[in-house]
Amino acid sequence: METFTYLKNVVTLKLNIEKCTGCGMCTIVCPHRVFEIANKKANIKDKDFCMECGACANNCPEEAIYVKTGVGCAAGVLAGLIKGTEPTCDCGTEKTTCC
Repeated sequence: METFTYLKNVVTLKLNIEKCTGCGMCTIVCPHRVFEIANKKANIKDKDFCMECGACANNCPEEAIYVKTGVGCAAGVLAGLIKGTEPTCDCGTEKTTCC
């Protein structure tokens, strides 16, 4: 699978490793495979892969993950779908690889 990145160093994603129990739910629900399980805990492989959809935070039973939804690439894609236009985050252009 090709990996897509959002914008460098702007993602709101945070993981509280002390709360994490290593259940792996984040690895299952994340559409861009941001997480991996190592040493019985979740790890963020690359924050810049995150499109801030909120699936990980909404499905973490320990509330170990925080991400501000509605600000990233996922929000731009949804806004475009609702309006019937290209994504508002420039994902529809060839000059970007955000999603």
